[in-house]
Amino acid sequence: MARTPGAGTGATVDASGRRLRLGILIALALLVVLALRLVVIQGVDASGHASEAMKERLRSVSITPERGSILDSQGRVLAASVDRYDLVADQRLVKDYRTWNDDTNAMEDVALEDSLQELSGILNVDAAELRERMVGDRPYKVVMKGITPQVKEQAMEIGIPGLLAEPVSERSYPNGSVAGSILGFLGGDGIPLEGLELSQDEHLSGTEGKRTYEIAADGVRIPNAEFSETPAEDGQDLRLTIDQDVQWFAQEAISRKTESYNADWGNITVMNAKTGEIVAMADSTTVDPSDPSATDSLFWRPTSLTQSYEPGSTGKISTFATALERGGISPTDTWTVPNKQEFDGQVINDSMPHDTYDMTTAGIFTRSYNTGTVQVAQTVEDEVRYDYLKQLGVGEHIDVGLPGSNKGILVEPSQWDGRQRFTTMFGQGYTQTTLHLAQILQTVANGGVEKQAQLIDAYIDADGSENVLPEDEGTRIYSEETSEEMLRLMEGVVELGTAGPAQIPGYRVGGKTGTGEAAGVGGYNGYTTSFAGVAPLDDPQFVVAISVHRPQGDWKTWQVEDTAAEVLSYLLTKYNVPPSDQEPQNYDVFPEDPQKRPW
Repeated sequence: MARTPGAGTGATVDASGRRLRLGILIALALLVVLALRLVVIQGVDASGHASEAMKERLRSVSITPERGSILDSQGRVLAASVDRYDLVADQRLVKDYRTWNDDTNAMEDVALEDSLQELSGILNVDAAELRERMVGDRPYKVVMKGITPQVKEQAMEIGIPGLLAEPVSERSYPNGSVAGSILGFLGGDGIPLEGLELSQDEHLSGTEGKRTYEIAADGVRIPNAEFSETPAEDGQDLRLTIDQDVQWFAQEAISRKTESYNADWGNITVMNAKTGEIVAMADSTTVDPSDPSATDSLFWRPTSLTQSYEPGSTGKISTFATALERGGISPTDTWTVPNKQEFDGQVINDSMPHDTYDMTTAGIFTRSYNTGTVQVAQTVEDEVRYDYLKQLGVGEHIDVGLPGSNKGILVEPSQWDGRQRFTTMFGQGYTQTTLHLAQILQTVANGGVEKQAQLIDAYIDADGSENVLPEDEGTRIYSEETSEEMLRLMEGVVELGTAGPAQIPGYRVGGKTGTGEAAGVGGYNGYTTSFAGVAPLDDPQFVVAISVHRPQGDWKTWQVEDTAAEVLSYLLTKYNVPPSDQEPQNYDVFPEDPQKRPW
């Protein structure tokens, strides 16, 4: 059939018109939607959308407070924080960028790869490895930790977008291992793990601050844009009662003594006799806080605080003091003392055979005879002896602000068996630490008034304000008369008894030696030898307690009192303590002469 001329053209025009009208309608619809959206954005929810836009442009960083320092009693630094920075990247912003060239007075393009190459030279990190750390889609990635301020400045001058430097606190211990077990240390992540760093973290760490600022699309902070900042509060400094010189001297002395006997460990605690302040707490092996993994974990904490043992004859200090206080006896009372004696079916022996002697109370203490000690101790009831041991802190934690204190073991008299009733009289059947021993002798040396052991002297605020801890008012345990008599008994031990090497020319010195069996798996398998000394006796200033655990060799040759005398001599000289102006005041060993008789 023949087509009508022009029919096809008209159909095409109609179709084109419909499409045009449809397109116009769609465009109008889109314009309406956009207009409505604009009304919502600018009118109905203008503040909400502005807020969302602002959030996209805001960045917040934490402001790290400076960790407080730890100082010795003279204000010398034992631990401090040094300025270091962590380089971190917002990988989403790390890319090619533009920067101003002062030479050409124009903006120029900078290739990221060139900048990474420059940064790798500054950080001494391979460029490919550096790229892996910085390029990606993570909003926070650590690039390098603990860089110096100088390296940080060089790195930031490159101007890589998304690269930030966060200030961090890195600990420095300028004296190495001196007082290391007291100070403790931080982990690689800055988390406190041991010592005062751990127990006093609440005071040392301070409070984080926060800085919020606005960035442009290229990730660079807008210079004149507003920002907010909550300042960080730096941590408090700790001032200790420790004297770093005495601490070092004591560490060296106990290290030599322990090594000479090939012992497991040894320790020394030095205490101010009048205040209870700990002047030194030294170990034979001491951790370096900068490299703790190099030292056995046993020595990460002071063994004077953590290791308990049966004290042996140093335990007779409390036995005799309690008998003098409550037993109605005097230092010059006479006792018949054999080498072996039976008490309620229990045979008690002295360490070496000796003749049967008539001896004074003081003489029994001087020669440390167990048979005589039991006679003296039986002047008071078991419950009384137990109560005094508890008052002196045995079986209780001594809180000096450090973690891991060992309270020792002291069970009630109702739980003592037939033999333990007697062994507790001469320092066996219970355990205590060297710090307990020092605390007991401090009580006797201070006229019978116990001052709680103290390690922290003050907390010092960032503005220098000092919060000095109040001195313990003290608790009277023994009378002044009993304490004076005990000092004379202990002087006899040094002048005529088992502690001759503790003598110091020009000074009156008192003390007590002890050797106790050391418990091991399945029974006793060694000894702990100890000594507690005080000087000068006419005006007691310092108490020294020393213990050496499992020394090797013949027990009759062991002596640690010479090391105690070495430390006491150093203290008396360093603190300019005047020599004694009295002759020794010790009691006689025997009620009748001769005083020198076979042991």
